[in-house]
Amino acid sequence: MSKPFFEVFPTLKAGEDICNMFEGAQVLKVTTNSDRTFLRVHIVSRHLIQKTLVYEMEHLIKNQLFGRSAVQVEIREKYELSGQYTPENVMAEYLDSFLAELDTRSVVERNMLQHAKCTFEEGNILCMQLIDTVIAQGKKDSLTDYLKGVYADRFGLPIEIRVMYKEPKESTLKYNDMRLQQEVDSILDQVEAVQKQKEEKKQEKEAKSGEKETSGSGQGGKNSGDGKNSGSPAKGGFSKGSGFQKGGFRDKKVFVKSAKMDLDESGLIYGRPFDDEPIELSTVIGEMGEITFRGKVISFDTREIRNEKTIVMYAVTDFTDTIMVKMFVRNDQLADVLAEIKMGAFLKIKGVTNIDKFDGELVISSVFGIKKISDFTESRKDNAVEKRVELHCHTKMSDMDGVSEVKDLVKRAHDWGHKAIAITDHGVVQAFPDANHYIETLDKDDPFKVIYGVEGYLVDDLQDVAVNEKGQSLKGTYVVFDLETTGFSSVKDKIIEIGAVKVENGEITDKYSTFVNPKIPIPFRITQLTSITDEMVMESPEIETILPQFLKFVGDAVLVAHNASFDVSFIEENCRQQGIEPDFTSVDTVGLARVLLPTLSKFKLNVVAKALNISQEHHHRAVDDARVTAEIYVKFIQMLEERGIETLDQMNHFGAHNAEAIRKMPSYHVIVLAKNDIGRVNLYTLISKSHLEYFGRQPRMPKSEVLKYREGLIIGSACEAGELYQAILGEKSAERIARIVNFYDYLEIQPLGNNRFMIDSDRVEKVQSEEDLREINREIIRLGERFDKPVVATCDVHFMDPEDEVYRRIIMAGKGFKDADQQAPLYLHTTDEMLEEFEYLGSAKAKEIVIDNPNMIADMVEKISPVRPDKCPPVIPDSDKTLREICYNKAHSMYGDPLPEIVTERLERELNSIISNGFAVMYIIAQKLVWKSNEDGYLVGSRGSVGSSFVATMAGITEVNPLSPHYYCPKCHYSDFESEEVRAYAGGCGWDMPDKECPVCKTRLVKDGFDIPFETFLGFKGNKEPDIDLNFSGDYQSNAHKYTEIIFGAGQTFRAGTIGTLADKTAFGYVKNYFEERGTRKRTCEIDRIVQGCTGIRRSTGQHPGGIIVLPHGEDINSFTPVQHPANDMTTDIITTHFDYHSIDHNLLKLDILGHDDPTMIKALEAYISSPAMENEYNETDHPFVATDIPLDDQGVMSLFHDTSALGITPDDIGGCPVGCLGIPEFGTDFVIQMVVDTKPQTLSDLIRISGLSHGTDVWLNNAQDLIKSGKATISTAICTRDDIMTYLINKGLDSEESFTIMERVRKGTVAKGKCKDWPEYKKDMLEHDVPEWYIGSCEKIKYMFPKAHAAAYVMMAYRIAYCKVNYPLAYYGAYFGIRADAFSYEIMCQGKEKLQYYIDDYTRRSDSLSKKEQDTMKDMHIVQEMYARGYEFLPIDIYRAKATKFSIIDGKLMPPFSSIDGMGEKAAEAVEEAAKDGPYLSRDDFRQRTKASKTVIDTMNDLGLFGELPESNQLSLFDF
Repeated sequence: MSKPFFEVFPTLKAGEDICNMFEGAQVLKVTTNSDRTFLRVHIVSRHLIQKTLVYEMEHLIKNQLFGRSAVQVEIREKYELSGQYTPENVMAEYLDSFLAELDTRSVVERNMLQHAKCTFEEGNILCMQLIDTVIAQGKKDSLTDYLKGVYADRFGLPIEIRVMYKEPKESTLKYNDMRLQQEVDSILDQVEAVQKQKEEKKQEKEAKSGEKETSGSGQGGKNSGDGKNSGSPAKGGFSKGSGFQKGGFRDKKVFVKSAKMDLDESGLIYGRPFDDEPIELSTVIGEMGEITFRGKVISFDTREIRNEKTIVMYAVTDFTDTIMVKMFVRNDQLADVLAEIKMGAFLKIKGVTNIDKFDGELVISSVFGIKKISDFTESRKDNAVEKRVELHCHTKMSDMDGVSEVKDLVKRAHDWGHKAIAITDHGVVQAFPDANHYIETLDKDDPFKVIYGVEGYLVDDLQDVAVNEKGQSLKGTYVVFDLETTGFSSVKDKIIEIGAVKVENGEITDKYSTFVNPKIPIPFRITQLTSITDEMVMESPEIETILPQFLKFVGDAVLVAHNASFDVSFIEENCRQQGIEPDFTSVDTVGLARVLLPTLSKFKLNVVAKALNISQEHHHRAVDDARVTAEIYVKFIQMLEERGIETLDQMNHFGAHNAEAIRKMPSYHVIVLAKNDIGRVNLYTLISKSHLEYFGRQPRMPKSEVLKYREGLIIGSACEAGELYQAILGEKSAERIARIVNFYDYLEIQPLGNNRFMIDSDRVEKVQSEEDLREINREIIRLGERFDKPVVATCDVHFMDPEDEVYRRIIMAGKGFKDADQQAPLYLHTTDEMLEEFEYLGSAKAKEIVIDNPNMIADMVEKISPVRPDKCPPVIPDSDKTLREICYNKAHSMYGDPLPEIVTERLERELNSIISNGFAVMYIIAQKLVWKSNEDGYLVGSRGSVGSSFVATMAGITEVNPLSPHYYCPKCHYSDFESEEVRAYAGGCGWDMPDKECPVCKTRLVKDGFDIPFETFLGFKGNKEPDIDLNFSGDYQSNAHKYTEIIFGAGQTFRAGTIGTLADKTAFGYVKNYFEERGTRKRTCEIDRIVQGCTGIRRSTGQHPGGIIVLPHGEDINSFTPVQHPANDMTTDIITTHFDYHSIDHNLLKLDILGHDDPTMIKALEAYISSPAMENEYNETDHPFVATDIPLDDQGVMSLFHDTSALGITPDDIGGCPVGCLGIPEFGTDFVIQMVVDTKPQTLSDLIRISGLSHGTDVWLNNAQDLIKSGKATISTAICTRDDIMTYLINKGLDSEESFTIMERVRKGTVAKGKCKDWPEYKKDMLEHDVPEWYIGSCEKIKYMFPKAHAAAYVMMAYRIAYCKVNYPLAYYGAYFGIRADAFSYEIMCQGKEKLQYYIDDYTRRSDSLSKKEQDTMKDMHIVQEMYARGYEFLPIDIYRAKATKFSIIDGKLMPPFSSIDGMGEKAAEAVEEAAKDGPYLSRDDFRQRTKASKTVIDTMNDLGLFGELPESNQLSLFDF
């Protein structure tokens, strides 16, 4: 009596596939022996179970039921199969299982069967032809007995076997003479090296005779290698014919020198002599006492401690692992130690392992000795005489997939002597500029070139919805049919059921249904899917009988099917086999669904049926699927007729190039290479279109577009995901494959390791062994020969060296790939490595595909630059003339006519430089934008050094006047630039001068001038690239962006694109999580090492916050860069440059139109102060408040930077803050407040200097701060802005050009980072001109500096806001809370002084652990505290009067907006404000329905008492009367 398998093993857990196979099996009996050392399970099954699954089930039973017990589990299977299983069919279906089973018996017999030719005669006679060898004759009987036994016992099919022999072929695996000679030379070199090494050792031994060697662990040289084969992999790399060995984390270099070569005592740099052999750091996992190791210093730090000592901390890696070394060094020895122990040094160290008590990490302390050793690593080399060219290579820009820097890959190819390398990232070309940067470092006559290309996502949109249409009407006759088959190949697999429905004039008129006997067994998975068994089809006619019947039913009708190419290909293939020439017209309902139902994400039959409300009873049965497809088609006909489509020809036109359909069609990989500049532009055009029009998960390239832009391009068939490889895997018809091959210029094959994953994949039936992979490569080569297409071998490079796979492994694991640990060998191979990979093709063919053909394609490609070298500014007619007119008109209005000589000189000097260098158009563009913003009521603040330009001031681009401090009369145009009183303020600010009356007309003089040299902006020769950055109101920024389109025209402006890459912090998380998930603990320094290989990998794209790229009229953007949507967001109309904007800023003009809060604050303050809500002299109509009229010398404002008296409060009222500049832009942070307290600013000029200090890096801290405290400098003499340096040095007598260059080097941090080669010369010159040591020392610390013009523009805005804070407090607080407050909370801040103080105290206690949001809340609470202290209050929110996001001034108090309620966003707040316009609410329910506010928000509002007496619901009660 038998039992179902899973009744016998009810607790067994297995995967879905294996469960399905064993679910129908019956257990006949279970036997064991008396010792219980084996368990034998006898089963019977009505379907085949492949031997690999049987072995897997044995493994599961053993592990899950018997654990570590020494029990051997064996499953013995018998089969009761249908009559379709003839001996011949069993051999076809079960061959892999025969081979797997023979593997466990005899590898020799397995190979004999694998290479045998098997045919059957008379049904049960197996004729087996073996290769005639002594071994084959000796093993023949054993193999035949095995086969007879399996057939008889397992299948109940006795067979007879006849064995024949054939002569073995002569081997084709011969190297060419050149390669053979190279091998011989290499061996001779190695022999010579070994003999030399032995001789040296002998001499060393004689010299040390009598001395006793100290033995180490002996592990140091074990895996180091001996340099005999520079291409051989290190541990963790690849072995021939296999994938990666697990656990390898070697660096990019392979060890070649023995550790024993480092025992020379002369290398001692610290401690005592030692000669122990080093051990690998990967073996150091806990405290081991004293160890010796060697490695490279990869990080370094020092920290001075007490007792005249310094801790020296440095990480050392031997590329198997990393460890931190900590040494306590006396300060007098420090210089000597640091001279040798530095980044990149190779050291041998002996010390004690300890767990560090501070961070719990294993470190080396108590260092016994350190030796300096030579570099023990060596890169792989390509030593072939004739070199290959790599045509398929991915970089870090390849969408979280490639892990190598493009510069490193290009350099490697160049260093190896290759003539070129192709860059082909997935779907993008963002690595091109960096690749070109490397090429620019080579000599001009260096022939090496980069081939610029892409691995695109190709979509075949050339297939019409109606194939081979002949103008048929939609009202004609159609046969809608569906097939069930034994598989996906129309060539190999068989039809088992045909179901068809005839549709005439939109009505179903007839049906056809039949089974077909395939004469082979139906695979188990097909039976599972369709429920069709062998028994159901065995009595049916064969296809030879059925097909004519079906064709008669079809007649002249058009065939219709869901995924018609599949079903029609089976009918056409069977027609050919019967001598019938097929000439069908067919319509694909999948193609129609993509066009007519674009909102669907999938187009399977059941999905489309559901979308059209069509019922489906027996899915995956031909007759029912045909009925459903017919109903779908009838509905589609109605939808097409509604669109005026009446014929199949019109249907094809309607469906042609439909972008929505293309986004959802299957895609294939394709290689597209640019042959020349025409090709480069066409490539960029395809990239743009694939991102803008056809992006659907990936940027897709329709074949129609590729054909349109094919000029100058070379098209390759790509990898296993390519169209050709997939067609071969799917065993498509010869016609289909021929059509595919003809599309490509060359075909591609790859090493077996690249595609080995298919062997283990259940989804790829055609590939069961490496031999299958070889055969596919051979098939591609045969196709190349047949169609005259060159075939090339590529590596599909994703990382540079074998050991770099760890980086890709970690990235893929972080992205959730389950097979991340099974990395294919996708590294850059040498020529010899590739020749070895393809030696199975024979040496001649291997050389052709590895060397000859790739070089031929490289020779077809011209040496081009991926970015245009020329500058293409936009053209605005007469911009030179217009700029001059605008400037002189403004100058005359200020300074009169004739102009003062100093004004004329500055104007002419600047205009000549600007116009001669072609920059006038930039000024006119900026002028138009600023004037437009001002016209619309928004001030614009300038950024950067544009305020250094007097032309910019006269053009209205900036408010900063860079002339020296001066007076001028607005009435009679008197001016004073030269008086002693005025010259005393040189280098400072005109607003700091005393007020004066005009000596001519007694009008009050205007004070102006910030004394900023023009050269800061454009250089002394006009050779510095200008950059006009403008701060528009955040509310107005989008309007400014749109206005650029009005200036230049639609399609001429693009947002500046950015590329987001994997940052250190994120990469650290990836690496740490990877090892933790695998139960491995790594030291932090080792994680840091691996992190370096993972950073910089492209994650996404974005846009510069305000950068606009301007394209001149008549130019194509694709000649500069492709374009795309930011982050590929297809819902936005924003278009960005595909390249990072820095890559093209030398070509195209970039405008920085940035959003900023200060202009928004100014606009809000003007509105508040002019509104009727405030009692003052201003109004909104004829006398509005204008912020630019605010004087910049108000004493009340200046007092804010000394004390709080102007606010009418004391420091104690605001938590001890000694000054009144809380909440003032530029001066309100704790850091700057402390600077204000330290520097005690007295003038506007001082404030500008503080702004410069606060925005610089290493300008204040450990620099100016110390100098001011020590008395060496004051706020007036310390370096605060970049202009200070140039002006100071010129005044000291240095050459003006040299002064400018020194300023540029210092302000960019080049000097501080030690990257200024000329600094010693500059320093010498400065000392010769009496520049103080402290000044030079200050320069050497600065890493970044602010320009004075930028600081001045910021301070002018801040000053106006501060003026309003002093004089119009409610307006100031309303504007601040509405615009600048990041975390304003009605619940925390608007419930009175006491409640606020409670929260401030609470946050202060928890100051060390506050979240980012709580820190922002604390900052805002201090401003609210100040407001309360000044006697101002909040009104409770009135649900009828409050605004959505703006604070309201009502009766001398502030009413917060709805958005200040926790949990209410801006959209919800706007809905509440809008709902109030419809009258009073009846209840809280009514409020909820009208505002759509969430229950949580309503509950919060209720708790805050904002609803007053409003009832909960609209229902009335008798008790209400």
